[in-house]
Amino acid sequence: MVKERHKIIPASYLVLIKNNKILLQRRFNTGYEDGKYSVVAGHVDKGETFTEAIIREVKEEAGIILEAEDLSVVHVMNRNIQNNERIDIFFIAEKWTGNIENKEPNKCDDLSWFDLNDMPDNVIPYIKEAINCIKNKVVYSEFNQ
Repeated sequence: MVKERHKIIPASYLVLIKNNKILLQRRFNTGYEDGKYSVVAGHVDKGETFTEAIIREVKEEAGIILEAEDLSVVHVMNRNIQNNERIDIFFIAEKWTGNIENKEPNKCDDLSWFDLNDMPDNVIPYIKEAINCIKNKVVYSEFNQ
C-alpha cells in the first residue's frame, strides 16, 4: 500500500523593520483573519520561487520594488491549519525602492509602522510567533492551529 503524500501550501512573507519599527497591514474583506494585522505576504504561484513571490506580492500590496540580492531568509515556519500543511518563508529586506503605500485598499484597511516592542494586540497569532522568533534569532519553528 502506497502512502498518500500531503500537499504543502507555500507562502512568502516580508518583514520590514526600520528604526525599530515593523510594517504591518490590517487584513480587510479577505475572508481570512480580517481585522487582524500581518506582514506583507502571499502564496507562491506554481512555477514561482519564494523569492519571486515576495518580490511580486510586495509590489502589488505595498508599491515598493525589492531586488533578490537585498532579501535574506530570517525564518521558516512549518504550519498546520485544520489539516492543511503550510510552509512559510519569512524574508527581511534592508533596502527597497519606492514609497510604501497601500495598493490594495479592498483587502487592507491599514498599512502602518509599529514599534517592534509594542505591536497591536490583534496581530495574527502565527505572525506574532514568527516575529518573536525573528527577534530571538530562531530560524525554524512549527505552529499548529
